[in-house]
Amino acid sequence: MKIICIGRNYIDHAKELKNPVPKKPLIFMKPPSALLVNNKPLYYPEFTKDLHYEAEIVLKICKNGKHVQKEFASEYFNQIGFGIDFTARDLQAELKKKGHPWEIAKGFDNSAAISEFISIDKVNRNAIEFHLDKNGERVQTGNTKDLIFDFEYIIVYLSRFFKLQMGDLIFTGTPAGVGPVAIGDRLDGYISLIDKQQQLLSCEIK
Repeated sequence: MKIICIGRNYIDHAKELKNPVPKKPLIFMKPPSALLVNNKPLYYPEFTKDLHYEAEIVLKICKNGKHVQKEFASEYFNQIGFGIDFTARDLQAELKKKGHPWEIAKGFDNSAAISEFISIDKVNRNAIEFHLDKNGERVQTGNTKDLIFDFEYIIVYLSRFFKLQMGDLIFTGTPAGVGPVAIGDRLDGYISLIDKQQQLLSCEIK
């Protein structure tokens, strides 16, 4: 099982971190040990003083594929979840400055919080609204219609380099509004279904 993440996939998020808007998907990966499931708490890592949340829609790959063609890309996922890509922002900034990879800032244990998965048929698959609340206040709002690279493009692009396998997870990018968390904070993630809004994730920082 792979956890593949797409960076800077919303223009406003790229701008808020003063990063250039990518012309191709920016890819990084997290190991399986990064998964944080079942609404378990995240224990604030001792190696960072600037831990950030990044809320995302996550695709779950439902069949194996290599060199997927665009017209078939939508067949490779049928469920989505709400994810948080936790980032040690101070470590990331230091690594970027040196031109080094980001793995320790992005792939540390429990850095990929993920909700239960729901059927893609429950949402407007071309415009999925989602938001994140911190301690009851809205901090991030996104809509997948604003993605620079949409789901199908991501599937096609990734499958050129990696064989996609059942159970692989793809974090599709975070909108503007990322920010720090502190011990005692609670993060709640919501996705708008066709007929209602549903809370899918709740994570306490300890």
